[in-house]
Amino acid sequence: MPAKKSETQKSGLEVTIDPDLRYEQAVKELEKLILDMESGKFSLEETLLAYQRGAALLKHCQGVLAQVEQQVRVFEA
Repeated sequence: MPAKKSETQKSGLEVTIDPDLRYEQAVKELEKLILDMESGKFSLEETLLAYQRGAALLKHCQGVLAQVEQQVRVFEA
């Protein structure tokens, strides 16, 4: 059974992003992931994990931007 747990962790199915991660930090990490993936230095498995991490970072950034847009709307009202 322990092997199955590590497989789940290895597959990246449970990618979590710290909700307190600053937008700028998330974008910087996302940019680095993209550069690393484009360089071809990752194995196929590492590329998949990087993609999953990147997708989670992108979702986080979109959420942060949505919150800021909502705050701007409140200020404009």
